[in-house]
Amino acid sequence: MIEKKVTVKNKDGLHARPATLFVKIASKFKCDVKIIKNSTTVNGKSIMGVMTLAASQGSELTLQINGPDEEKALEALIDLFERKFDEE
Repeated sequence: MIEKKVTVKNKDGLHARPATLFVKIASKFKCDVKIIKNSTTVNGKSIMGVMTLAASQGSELTLQINGPDEEKALEALIDLFERKFDEE
């Protein structure tokens, strides 16, 4: 299992479109993907779970990934955050 802290950088946070992008990328991998915000943990492959985090710009999240392709999944998801979900 690997963990990595990320910060939501895009202006509007994890609203519907970025949450959908996150789930779409996470679902390509065999590993389990969890997102932790404060004391809330959600399934990173569930659009409803990701949306319930209400992660606004500046929110710090922890990605927790466990499985055979965890490193590739982490790399792809971090890239998405770094690209600001292609919004800017």
